[in-house]
Amino acid sequence: MGHHGWQGNPPGAEDQARRRLVEAAIACIGRTDVSKISLSDVATEAGVTRQTVYRYFPSLSEILRAVGQAGADEFAERMQQHLAACESPAEAAVESVVFAVRTVPDEPYMGLLLQAGDPDFFTAGSTSPAAFGLGARILRNVPVDWRAVGVTTDEDLEGLAEVLMRLFISFLQYPSSPPLTDDRIRSLVRRWVGPALGGLPPRHGEPDDLTQGPPAR
Repeated sequence: MGHHGWQGNPPGAEDQARRRLVEAAIACIGRTDVSKISLSDVATEAGVTRQTVYRYFPSLSEILRAVGQAGADEFAERMQQHLAACESPAEAAVESVVFAVRTVPDEPYMGLLLQAGDPDFFTAGSTSPAAFGLGARILRNVPVDWRAVGVTTDEDLEGLAEVLMRLFISFLQYPSSPPLTDDRIRSLVRRWVGPALGGLPPRHGEPDDLTQGPPAR
């Protein structure tokens, strides 16, 4: 394959080369702010030329996306642990959004995608079929009765995961001023998503029929 450099230890296959470059990017990120990293830095860390990096990743954004994806399984495991205490599908949906909003920005690798300078960079990876599949896998492993609220197929779970992921991405990309508290996020998601999953009806005193019109004068 014409590998050169690689610190004297060239990879044996293309997937190994890509993994080595991702590892080099992770090492660079560990030393400095992601905004200061260049393709040349990754190439130097891996012991290859910049042209070699381009062979596997056409841009720095592609490398950073791969770094983010490398942390997805570990993130999924922690979210599943967080959701394990949920007692209902509605609670699991609500807490998944809160967990993502509060955790993703501080993720050492997934969170860096939000800091990459491209507002569409994170959303491009997180609104893909692969991302929805990961979200469905997380939800599937939560010990609640999804079938009891009509979520009976893989397609149902992927659809729910898509709605929840688009929701938390919106919270992240377009934050409120002042920032929403965790309880406020819970309240919003529970009020508007919860009923679709067998959640509680509106609290006493809250309107539950917007078709009634304004009160008579």
